[in-house]
Amino acid sequence: MKTFKLKKTSLLLGALLLASMSCSDEFLQVAPTDSLADSQVSTKAGIDGLLIGTYSALNGVFGNRFEGPNHWATGSVVGGDANKGTDAGDYSSLNPIQRYEASPVDPNNDFNNLWRGRYEGVSRANKVLSAIANSTELTAADATRLSGEARMLRGHFYFDLKKHFNNIVVFDETVAPEDLATLPNNGDAWAIIESDLQYAYDNLPAVNGAGRVNKWAAGALLAKAKLYQQKFGEAKDLFDDVIENGVTSNGLKYDLLDDYAQIYNAENDNHAEAVFDVESANNTGNVQNANAFDDLNYPYNTGPDGPGNCCGFFQPSFEMANSYRTGADGLPLLDKSYNNPENVVKNDFGLEADEPFVEDDGPLDPRIDHAIGRRGIPYLDWIEHPGKAWIRSQPYAGPYSPKKYIYYRSQENSFTDGSSWTRGYATMNYTIIRFADVLLMAAEAEIEAPGGSLDKALEYVNRVRRRAANSEHWVKEYDSDENAANYVISEYTSFPNADFARDAVRFERKLELSGEGHRFFDLVRWGVAAEELNEYLDYESTLLVTKFGGASFVAGKNEYFPIPQAQIDITGSDVLQQNPGY
Repeated sequence: MKTFKLKKTSLLLGALLLASMSCSDEFLQVAPTDSLADSQVSTKAGIDGLLIGTYSALNGVFGNRFEGPNHWATGSVVGGDANKGTDAGDYSSLNPIQRYEASPVDPNNDFNNLWRGRYEGVSRANKVLSAIANSTELTAADATRLSGEARMLRGHFYFDLKKHFNNIVVFDETVAPEDLATLPNNGDAWAIIESDLQYAYDNLPAVNGAGRVNKWAAGALLAKAKLYQQKFGEAKDLFDDVIENGVTSNGLKYDLLDDYAQIYNAENDNHAEAVFDVESANNTGNVQNANAFDDLNYPYNTGPDGPGNCCGFFQPSFEMANSYRTGADGLPLLDKSYNNPENVVKNDFGLEADEPFVEDDGPLDPRIDHAIGRRGIPYLDWIEHPGKAWIRSQPYAGPYSPKKYIYYRSQENSFTDGSSWTRGYATMNYTIIRFADVLLMAAEAEIEAPGGSLDKALEYVNRVRRRAANSEHWVKEYDSDENAANYVISEYTSFPNADFARDAVRFERKLELSGEGHRFFDLVRWGVAAEELNEYLDYESTLLVTKFGGASFVAGKNEYFPIPQAQIDITGSDVLQQNPGY
């Protein structure tokens, strides 16, 4: 049973309230509610408690599903892996966001809570670092380790803010609260991100205990930050080290799991593929310690024969399903012909659940049925997906259901927390970075770096594809060794040139990491977001007319999300300047 995640507290809010009140001298002598005296956090145990509070911010601070670490909305929905799902009236504030029509004035405070949550994480990390600096009770070794963890987490929170909003304010633990308003908008965020992650990489131990960040998680995240800045040579060197020498924080050599499905199985948490993850727990008295950010993202109205029983969000897109089509050679259709009529994946769109349907019998990448719930295919250990019976509004959101990070029937009440309004609080860790992600980023660096190797990039991509090609772990019909679909997948024989290799690596990331919150940010950093997402909208809108009709991605604007107007109103435009186009 998982126990690492603790209830969240907000040290920042208490400090802000105290600073903003007009008080008598007598009031200032009273300790604020829910705060800790300096003496309580100067010990190793006290500082570690502050650090655990910082880890807890990874899971989201304000109970907002939009704020979760999996970026299901901002990374996958906006990236075209999936759409919002459900129907038009449910969580309607997401409707303009998935159409690239987001506003700084956010009726549901989605962007504001994401902004606040990540800065709350920064504040907690700064509190840890201040406590370390002021403590006389820590050994030098403990101070270095705890500082490394706090700086790794702060680097992650800033990285998340940077890739979402771009124009951000950065500060460390030495900046006094009264000086925050003097800091420049869009200061050198990459500098503090790299500095924090470099410190963690240089100073954290390789083995640091399950659930805690370690040297190699810091190295992988630092390499990713280099990749985002197109520092390909530096990224390559770091990835080389991580791939060759990296271990998980509980000491397992980084490796791909034999069975792709086990990445998303709560019984297999803290596995060899988990480079940087978010821990979860159940039966703690607060369902926010489970995967609360995913509690809507289950098939709709499943009753006792399916998971969650709510709410039909996060439905994989037609375009994403079609992308799993392979040629007879087992390779993906890199020419984008997967959306051509002869290649689209057969589905039950427009059919009632009791109408006859025969599944697609063409060649498919086997990962489709680990990632996408589709009619007639076993849905984990529940039942065969029944089609429209599990879809809230098929005309609005399509025929598919999410399948990653869904709990199994056999795990209900042991790996779920059913103490709230829905059964859909799963307790499995979410992997922010997993080893397949590292291999594919390393392949990208090999293609782009001076002195890089296309052969090495080919090796990394084929290593990922080889795992997917392990037929022992393909989805099978219930009580049978028969494959659930016509799975055909093979390795690339060569990368003849950099352009081909680039297309192959980028498409492999799409297939391998679908629904895991990466796609939008990949498209933006590659400089192809407008092209790719407008093609996605052109296709998807022919099927989901209400959802996507007339929508478009605007280059030079939609690569970043709007800075919440509420934050500009609080701080003033001299501190925060809105992103272009908003």
